[in-house]
Amino acid sequence: MADTLGARVGRIVAGGAHAIVDALEGVLPDALGQQALREVDQAVDEVRAELGKTIAARHLASKRLTEQSSRHDELAAQIDLALSQGREDLIRAALEHQLDIEAQVPVLEAAVAHAAERQAELEGYLSALQATRREMSEDLHSLNATRAAPPPREAADLDRGAKLSELDKLARRHRVEERLAALLARVGQPG
Repeated sequence: MADTLGARVGRIVAGGAHAIVDALEGVLPDALGQQALREVDQAVDEVRAELGKTIAARHLASKRLTEQSSRHDELAAQIDLALSQGREDLIRAALEHQLDIEAQVPVLEAAVAHAAERQAELEGYLSALQATRREMSEDLHSLNATRAAPPPREAADLDRGAKLSELDKLARRHRVEERLAALLARVGQPG
């Protein structure tokens, strides 16, 4: 039985780093690591395809909703004209058509809302897969580099690496502080 897209993305994101480590412990670490990356790439392609379909469905539902709303307004104007002419038969036909449109509008609104939710969900999947792909690729590169005894690094390279590491930590602390301030502001506590 094939995984649902959400279940597959969850499995890949949760097990991505473990797949690389397991692959590197095996006999053909690079080949297995590359296979794990290809699986992520394939999932990214599937999510992108599904996202495209969802965006198209949302667009079509929105377009249909707009058309029906416009038609409802046109019918209202036509009802006024028929009323001024005393044409009860035309008024009745227009009212029946308006009722049909009014029955369709909630369904179309729900379709637009569902497509918007699905689009947000798929965009989240795509972001998670891309992050997992980057992480796996970095892990694979790092683990392969440690296997092949690298030449000693120069002091400048080590210093640059230490500074980049410190910059990463500083940026992370800053993000934590921003989120903390936002949470405290939301509950009305002084930061």
